[in-house]
Amino acid sequence: MFLLRARHSAILRPAPLAPLTRLSGRRIPNPHFQARFLSNTTTLREDQAKTRTAIVTGASRGIGRAIAVRLAQDGYAVTVNDLPSLQTELESLAGELRSTFGAERAYAHTADVSSPEQVAGLVQASIARLGPLDTFVANAGIAQVKPLLELTPEDWKRMFEVNVAGVHYCFQEAARAMIAHGTKNGMGEGKGKVGVRGKLISAASIVAFKPFARLGHYSASKWAVRGLTQVYAMELAKYGITVNAYAPGIVDTKMWELIDDGLGKMEGKPKGEMIRRYSDQLIALGRTSVPEDVAGLVSFLAGKDADYITGQTYIVDGGIIYT
Repeated sequence: MFLLRARHSAILRPAPLAPLTRLSGRRIPNPHFQARFLSNTTTLREDQAKTRTAIVTGASRGIGRAIAVRLAQDGYAVTVNDLPSLQTELESLAGELRSTFGAERAYAHTADVSSPEQVAGLVQASIARLGPLDTFVANAGIAQVKPLLELTPEDWKRMFEVNVAGVHYCFQEAARAMIAHGTKNGMGEGKGKVGVRGKLISAASIVAFKPFARLGHYSASKWAVRGLTQVYAMELAKYGITVNAYAPGIVDTKMWELIDDGLGKMEGKPKGEMIRRYSDQLIALGRTSVPEDVAGLVSFLAGKDADYITGQTYIVDGGIIYT
């Protein structure tokens, strides 16, 4: 049995020229566009004056660490989270972020995402330390290599406690905090009546589109994450909260090292052979992914350019799954 917990910006762009309308042979600026543009410009200036905050779970290493670093580069103040057993790595990351980006730009908080009480404490502590929550990245997860016929009830239960219930607890608590903050500051609700108030982002996987043999309960949990993300998007849209997911492929992380090791032992292959085979045979771009590939996608989903996107699961796998 092989079990592993994964530590799986708005960029201002040049303003477009105002569209023109024609009147009596003369081209004049469209007043409706100008009004909208001026309003958007004001909003962007307000965003610049406010440091956005994010929480990233499973952040001590791998994909989670890369996401935390990228969001800090994008201007976020970041709360990094992982299990108490990984506190040393977590504190090291937070220290690096503070040293690079400023003393108030990172905070480390240990918590188990499968505990709703600990997740509530995580969100409350982050808000107390860094300010109101803007983005939550539910990245923490586990994987296990084991045939379905050999799974125990505990195997199944633990997989779903972390990978599915963990995402639910994180999204639930984060959304409650975002809604409460918006209400306190006079933001209403209703379709088309409120701007983007917050972003929730979950970790799915390519196995949420096409499962892998001997990763059955892991695959099922990621299908569940994909569905849960869609329902949260439906229910939270009226509050101005967008909800999306990222679906990594074969990434050079500790999780895939364990998957490689487990599959290799089952097939009598040396360490590194299975991940090499999958990369060579399945990935169109011809290389194994690195965590920064995934972090770039999360940066987009957490940024202003993704404000009109919700309920989607984006694949970042170098060309394994095509949709």
